[in-house]
Amino acid sequence: MGTAIVRGLLAAGWEPRSLAVAEADPGRRSGLAEALSGTALSAEPVAADGAVVAVKPQDAEGACRSLGPIGIPRVLSVMAGVPLARIESWLGPAAVVVRAMPNTPALVGAGISAISGGSAARGADLDWAEEVLGAVGRVVRVPESSLDAVTGLSGSGPGYLFYVAEAMIAAGAAAGLPEDVSRALVLQTFAGSARLLVESGEPPEVLRGRVTSPGGTTEAGLRVLGDRAVAAAFTEAVAAAAERSRQLGR
Repeated sequence: MGTAIVRGLLAAGWEPRSLAVAEADPGRRSGLAEALSGTALSAEPVAADGAVVAVKPQDAEGACRSLGPIGIPRVLSVMAGVPLARIESWLGPAAVVVRAMPNTPALVGAGISAISGGSAARGADLDWAEEVLGAVGRVVRVPESSLDAVTGLSGSGPGYLFYVAEAMIAAGAAAGLPEDVSRALVLQTFAGSARLLVESGEPPEVLRGRVTSPGGTTEAGLRVLGDRAVAAAFTEAVAAAAERSRQLGR
C-alpha cells in the first residue's frame, strides 16, 4: 500500500525529490529503487513534514518509535487494526496522528479510504491526509469507532468481489463456455456494471430493477440467489471481518 501511495503522489504531480521512503529490508529497498525512480530511499526514516506508516501490524511499534526522535510533526497510519491511542503512545506526547483504512484498488488509483483523526489532529491534518490518499482514490471521513466496519466492508470488500468473479467464471464454464470466454465476459461485466453504477448516480436497486424483466432470465437467476440467502451471507461476511478487525486492535 505504501508503494501504491507513492506512485499515486508521483502521478498526481508531486516531485520525486519531495518524497522519501524508508525500507529496512535491503532486498525490498533494491526493488523499490527501480519502481520509484528519483525518490530517496533509506533504511531508516528521515526528517519530513509528515510520514505515512505502511507496515504490517506486528512491525507497527518499532516503526512508530523510530519516528519520534526525528521530530516528524504528523503521521498517517494505513495499518489495519492498530488503534489511534496505541500509535499515539508509541510516537510520544502531542503526537498528531490520522488513521486510515484504504483498500487494494488504490494500486490502480481507484481506491476508497476512510480516515479518522487522533486526539491532537486538527482540520489541517485531516486535509493533509486526504490530499495524500486522494492521489489513489476517494476519501471519506469517519469517527475511529467506524473504522472496523469500514475494514469489514471496503477494506475486505475487494476480496468478496474477486470471490464472486471467480464463482461466475466457473459458472460460465460449467454452462459450456470456454474458460477464457467466460473470464472475458465476467471481467467486462464487472467493469461495465461498476462504471454504470458510479457514473449513472442511480441506486443499485434501481439499476437491478431495470435489468430484471418480469418472468425473464435475470429474475430467474436472482430468485436462486435469494433462495440461497446470498444477501444475508454478505451481511455476515462484513460482520465477521469487522469483528476480526476489532480483535486485531485489542
